[in-house]
Amino acid sequence: MSAGSEVGRGPDLEIEEHFRKLERVYATAPVTQWFGTSIAVGDGTAEVRLTLRPEFHHAAGSVHGSVYFRLLDDAAFFAANSRVTDVLVLTVSYTVHFTRPVAIGNIRSVGRTVHQSGRLLLAESHLFDSDGRLLGQGSGTFTRSSIRLDAAIGYT
Repeated sequence: MSAGSEVGRGPDLEIEEHFRKLERVYATAPVTQWFGTSIAVGDGTAEVRLTLRPEFHHAAGSVHGSVYFRLLDDAAFFAANSRVTDVLVLTVSYTVHFTRPVAIGNIRSVGRTVHQSGRLLLAESHLFDSDGRLLGQGSGTFTRSSIRLDAAIGYT
């Protein structure tokens, strides 16, 4: 974080505050509110949770792949952004592998940063059903943007 931080606030408290602020950025996004997802951000990690609704189904009655992508990308994205404290990261590319359909219940995506170098970060994520079965997995490349982490994007 910044060298001019408040007296008495250690780096652990500052980084924890960064994680909570990222969670608020996520929670205030209109798409997050529509989906009803929640997130927990840690050091190089993020977990996104969702209760499935019929609106997420395709014509064959299972959850559409776009929902898988959303949760996988979000978990990897915020795992990567947990390591960047001044700007928002952006997804450069993200690859998804589908392994199992799901129609009802709760699902969760767990992401982790696997590498960072210069402006680029690599992160992966896995999507699970409520019984812990793997539904899909993915990996992505993320880059630092010029979008400041500040109140304008909900980073408060």
